[in-house]
Amino acid sequence: MAVLSLEQITTSPRATTKEEAIKEAADMLVAAGAVTPDYADAMREREASVSTYMGNLLAIPHGTNESKESILDSGLSVARYETPLDWDGNPVKFVIGIAGKDGGHLEMLSKIAVVFADEDEVAKLEAAPDAAAILQLLGDVNE
Repeated sequence: MAVLSLEQITTSPRATTKEEAIKEAADMLVAAGAVTPDYADAMREREASVSTYMGNLLAIPHGTNESKESILDSGLSVARYETPLDWDGNPVKFVIGIAGKDGGHLEMLSKIAVVFADEDEVAKLEAAPDAAAILQLLGDVNE
């Protein structure tokens, strides 16, 4: 199963705060069948202990080690914000929710990190006209 599909990407998210963005990311993961609804609490717990801001306009909220039973399957959610969110004083335009079954999150994280380490790739993601274009740019996460 692909960890990222078109239905798990939005270019018109509604969140205006970090907390709302975490809920939105969790809701998309729930809708994809990757996690149970209580995974959102684990994402908030993780954020309270360590910021998931990664740099280059990216935050990757995810659950705690104790939340493994909430993960049904590996999956991602991607939200691109037109106006940057304030993430602990850092600007964030991309919120990628992540859930990895049986350690699957590490490979997904490394593929995401490769894309977001390249400022040209981030610019392409910012300029992508729609979710399909974003999926094409992030498609390597499914391999």
